[in-house]
Amino acid sequence: MLFSKPNIDLCVVGLGNPGKKYERTRHNVGFVLVDEIARELGVSVSRLKHQGTCGQGLVDGKKVLFVKPQTFMNRSGLCVHEVASYYRLPPERVLVICDDVSLDVGRMRIRRKGSHGGHNGLRDIALSLDSENYPRIKIGVGKKPHPDYDLADWVLGALSPKEWETVRDLAGPCLDTLRLLLEDNLNEAMNRYN
Repeated sequence: MLFSKPNIDLCVVGLGNPGKKYERTRHNVGFVLVDEIARELGVSVSRLKHQGTCGQGLVDGKKVLFVKPQTFMNRSGLCVHEVASYYRLPPERVLVICDDVSLDVGRMRIRRKGSHGGHNGLRDIALSLDSENYPRIKIGVGKKPHPDYDLADWVLGALSPKEWETVRDLAGPCLDTLRLLLEDNLNEAMNRYN
């Protein structure tokens, strides 16, 4: 008897760093939003697979895999490559949610494709997929307080409870975006939220 590979329609990857030390940091907004979206859909993102924690659910009748790489930010591509290879997903069916220091807290920007813009997680994913043609939702975590401030210290610093509340409020627009992507209508999401 032949077994076919499990099929999914979209993979949603939230970027962050594993471990308690990083839970409340700016770099982990991707993890937080994947958890919030999955919770709203009744999906648990807890199964260890493909060098990440994963959970699968249905969104409007389509299979969506939620992933949080456990390889640390600068090696996120290891997990994403394993998932994309296993499910035979083209880059266009891998939606990445990550932090962005050029946007104010609570702002989001949707892109169909593009450069990594200095983000190490996006850089590693582009290298692993051999493509920059994957959609992403960039979540604002605020600009450094002054130009000399170390970027690593900034993204590994904590958001305030009020800022976390603002970030969590983006779960609805992120879920709407992934629904529109499943309908091949990312332009509508960009018009609504950019």
